[in-house]
Amino acid sequence: MTIAAIDVDPQRTFSPLCPAELPVPEGDQIAAALNAQAEFAALRVLTKDAHPANAVWVVDSHDQMLKPLSLPNADLTWVAHAVPGTDGFKTIPGLPAVTDYDHVIWKGIEPDLHPYGACYHDLQEKLSTGLIEWLIAKQVSTVIIGGLATDYCVKTTALQLQACQQFRVIVNLAACRGIDPDTTDKACAEMQAAGITVVPNQEALRANL
Repeated sequence: MTIAAIDVDPQRTFSPLCPAELPVPEGDQIAAALNAQAEFAALRVLTKDAHPANAVWVVDSHDQMLKPLSLPNADLTWVAHAVPGTDGFKTIPGLPAVTDYDHVIWKGIEPDLHPYGACYHDLQEKLSTGLIEWLIAKQVSTVIIGGLATDYCVKTTALQLQACQQFRVIVNLAACRGIDPDTTDKACAEMQAAGITVVPNQEALRANL
């Protein structure tokens, strides 16, 4: 049995370190839990948002966010975030260098694409990022997922991996943080309903491996 640990978007843009972007409460405090879950795995994957500053979904202020868009691959407005070359693009303190991971997925690079999950570049889930294929090629049977944010990119990545019916998917809440308590609770319920194992801490993770 080969286990892979996936660090979903653990970037400064999603933490209080970048308050003008999309700060998730305590988003800068999950490095230790991500490192701990990686100890159970033979392979470690990093995913990173990599958005151009001129993306079609960018708005100027937070009060303009979350407005619906009629675009095929960008469903909501957001402030600029995770722009390559900026501080927000960097991973949070305490994680390995990008080159120390076994595989890295950059997503949302095109200005008209704003995916949430790490498995597809587009919202229609037709254009693969190669993550699923790479995991299969490495004969991975179980994936452990942590990262930011629970109610968006973590949830979508977990659901995409579960849907392909190739892996046992475990979400480690100790290594995640959510944007909003209500949507985080709904995300956990949705993941569990899809057959994903959601664990609260390191001890529960160990017991489920």
